[in-house]
Amino acid sequence: MDNLEPLRPNLEDYLLDNAYDEMFAGPDQLRGTYEVLMEQFSALPRAEVERRKQAADLSFLNQGITFTVYGRDEGTEKIFPYDLLPRMITSAEWATVEKGLTQRITALNLFLKDIYTEGRILKEGVVPRELVYSCKQFRRHMIGLQVPRNVYIAVVGTDLIRLENGEFVVLEDNLRVPSGVSYMLTNRRVMKRIFPQMFRKYNVRPIEQYTQLLLSTLRSLAPEGRPEPNIVLLSPGVFNSAYYEHAYLARQMGIELVEGRDLVTHDNVVYMRTTSGLRRVDVIYRRVDDDFIDPMSFRGDSMLGVAGLFNAYRAGNVTLANAFGTGVADDKALYAYVPDIIKYYLGEDPVLKNVETYLCARPIERQHVLANLDKMVVKAVGESGGYGMLIGPQSTAAQREEFARKIEADPRNYIAQPTIQFSRAPCLFGNGFEPRHVDLRPYVLYGDKVSIVPGGLTRVALKKGSLVVNSSQGGGSKDTWVLSQ
Repeated sequence: MDNLEPLRPNLEDYLLDNAYDEMFAGPDQLRGTYEVLMEQFSALPRAEVERRKQAADLSFLNQGITFTVYGRDEGTEKIFPYDLLPRMITSAEWATVEKGLTQRITALNLFLKDIYTEGRILKEGVVPRELVYSCKQFRRHMIGLQVPRNVYIAVVGTDLIRLENGEFVVLEDNLRVPSGVSYMLTNRRVMKRIFPQMFRKYNVRPIEQYTQLLLSTLRSLAPEGRPEPNIVLLSPGVFNSAYYEHAYLARQMGIELVEGRDLVTHDNVVYMRTTSGLRRVDVIYRRVDDDFIDPMSFRGDSMLGVAGLFNAYRAGNVTLANAFGTGVADDKALYAYVPDIIKYYLGEDPVLKNVETYLCARPIERQHVLANLDKMVVKAVGESGGYGMLIGPQSTAAQREEFARKIEADPRNYIAQPTIQFSRAPCLFGNGFEPRHVDLRPYVLYGDKVSIVPGGLTRVALKKGSLVVNSSQGGGSKDTWVLSQ
């Protein structure tokens, strides 16, 4: 076939079923938001599409944009997979998402403050006390501690999916050290370079301001009396799977990227080692988990943290974003109570609903899950990145038996959800378009106000039929365009 011919993708084999399709409302019913996109791509010669795909891949390669894929024979580091077709979200759809995310981060922040101080929601039985206290991420060190500005969660990445009717719902919250925002920003930069004419045709809302919003958020959380705070990004180091992101964000914000060995505490004040001596640190944007961040207060064998950091934090001399102990609020078992948490603190119904969730710690729900493992998605409550998960319809009998044993042995550690055929978006494969399942991770910032850039990281299950979008499991991404009109 002539590479100079227009692409004109054959859509006869494009799968349409019960899952919501981002591009088609039905057979031959193209959604209005995708008309210009289809027109542009259909007019491009195949060779030109391939050239632009190679330009995108080369750009990612030159920038060192990689992600670690664990458990694969071909090696751990791979170039971050990227699809050229952007995902479109209308202004009205985004307004609902933005309102729902603002509501959610506000309520979860109030919840964290409450459980570490008065514990009203626990005393009144809205959330079971044993659920919170049995969570591995609950930090007793934080009880009664005054958190700067009462902000526990400054950065959140909330995972959304679309149901069959097109409604966005929350799949899970990521409140500890959410990652992926650098890929969102890099996707946009690459897309603007290789398809500038489409940005002229579409009125796409910008996201480039994210790093400055993040910097402003961190600055607003500085300890009292530090009007020009020294802010650093604390990374586990070059062997961490998201190290590219750590370096990228530090560079974009104009702050120092540090590791635990670069910091020292003295008299409950944190200092950074520099060639000209010690320099006080006021705010730490940390990408190191609680367990490893201070060997004096948490894991004594950690080589990644800073001895005495928690004492400096408790003394109010340094702010950490996010605060210690925030992981209790993204425990997948506690997720089931978030609608009640929103109602309790804000007196509102959730704008964004949860996915139906069964708690294996409840005997009746556990028996239902065990009887329907072939239809369920089972998740370990403390895992992320697609690990510790069973997708029932795609599992073997042996895998289901193994998970049944795990659930029976430690029911608190597992939740289950119905298998959802969440939405698909078109992706470019060879000479045509094929639908793949996608989710969306918007990034929410909370300092003196809530800030959300319009869009997020759309993650793609590149393997045909797969429901797993996580990059660490071989998924990819695409640019997310929120339209102004």
